[in-house]
Amino acid sequence: MDPEVRAAIEITPAAGTRERTIDITTTGRRTGRTRRIEIFFYRVDGRTYLCSGTSGRPTSWYANLLAHPDFTFHLKHGIRAELPARALPVTDREERRRVLTEIVADLNQPHNPGTIAQPTHLRNWLDSRLARVTFP
Repeated sequence: MDPEVRAAIEITPAAGTRERTIDITTTGRRTGRTRRIEIFFYRVDGRTYLCSGTSGRPTSWYANLLAHPDFTFHLKHGIRAELPARALPVTDREERRRVLTEIVADLNQPHNPGTIAQPTHLRNWLDSRLARVTFP
């Protein structure tokens, strides 16, 4: 992987909202058509994750990735790149708690990288959609 691309993916807690914002293109679970949305990504223990929502409501992006785990990860701030990627839902209770604890701590920083109401609490994130991203 290109070093600049790797650096853009390997964000640290110091990263702001802009550096965390990407687009993903998924394949529709019913239609088979591509769908592109904007989403945040996170880094925990050297791994990349997609996570959204504290409402527990279904999301199309997550349902699409469950049906078709291969997608495109679009870097769009600073460096532009379209990366083939694969999503793996994080369903193990212990792993979810560990990863979500780190995401919540990251979002509760004073510079508020997620532009969410602070403080946010782990209990509100336990039912969120969470997927680990790998780059072939």
